[in-house]
Amino acid sequence: MSIVEGNHIDPKAWADLVSRSPVATWFQTHEAYSFFDGLSFLKAFAYAVEVEGQLKGVMVGYIQKDGGKLKQFFSRRAIVLGGPLLAHDISDEELTLLLHSVKELVKKKAIYLETRNFNDYSRWRTVFEDCGCQYEPHLNFHINTESVDIAQANVGKHRWRYIRISLRDGASLIETPSSTQLKAFYSILRDLYRTKVKTPLFPNEFFDQLSKQNGAKFFLVECQSVVIGGAVCVCLEGKAVYEWFVCGDEGFQKGIRPSSVATWFGIDYSARNGYPVFDLMGAGKPNEEYGVRDFKAEFGGKLVEHGRYVFVSKPLLYRVGKLGVKIMKKL
Repeated sequence: MSIVEGNHIDPKAWADLVSRSPVATWFQTHEAYSFFDGLSFLKAFAYAVEVEGQLKGVMVGYIQKDGGKLKQFFSRRAIVLGGPLLAHDISDEELTLLLHSVKELVKKKAIYLETRNFNDYSRWRTVFEDCGCQYEPHLNFHINTESVDIAQANVGKHRWRYIRISLRDGASLIETPSSTQLKAFYSILRDLYRTKVKTPLFPNEFFDQLSKQNGAKFFLVECQSVVIGGAVCVCLEGKAVYEWFVCGDEGFQKGIRPSSVATWFGIDYSARNGYPVFDLMGAGKPNEEYGVRDFKAEFGGKLVEHGRYVFVSKPLLYRVGKLGVKIMKKL
């Protein structure tokens, strides 16, 4: 049993683990690691536990910082999107070794580690907690896209009406956007994060490079030859389509709801191309009001609670950082 890091992980063994893991996502693939590793503003990492030449677990993530030097000092965090990639028969000892290896990196480089789980990790919860990771409840929606008919039937009546009227009145799909159209989309998304979401957004480099990935799909919405919104998704063949970002200029034209249309374009693509699930990638914490959850609920997905695991390496800085985020969201 040993740990292998980064580019030393065998891509073929990695792909094999993706194909047989019950908790595989695009975010834990070799392609995702290569994408993160190619970005100038992130520090990507990948650790794998190997047993007799076979991979039993892989953990892909990135260290993210925001703003100037002072803000970066208080915002250093390690994010593992999707949760770790694990074999169905990974042992407690193997998972423990994998988690401890990532924790050592976090202790040196970040204030905390957060795994944002898109599958059920409850069978391994004791191992995570024994390794110092705290479970935090977090909701999500999984939409059934086994067929277009099933997906459409599950959309709420009011939301489907918005989509139908939007399409009737001129909203249409840009599936292969130009660089100019990508910049227009990014401008809308950036405004949304600045005025409503109030959390840091990746720079335009992220979206420009993601658009070149085979597993990425951009569903931009235009009206009157103007980009008015869109959705950014990534796909894992045979598993799921993940809606990473979505936005829209809801005031562009009365009656047109670009965010709703963009999400529907993604759902429709998922259903027509053999992906059984469309993953909305988060719906907030239970028992807390969250407008985005209300929006996502109208697409008729199954509400799931797979949570997050958090390991805090620097408790004081962690508390200061959380306080800062709360203050920023109130401004």
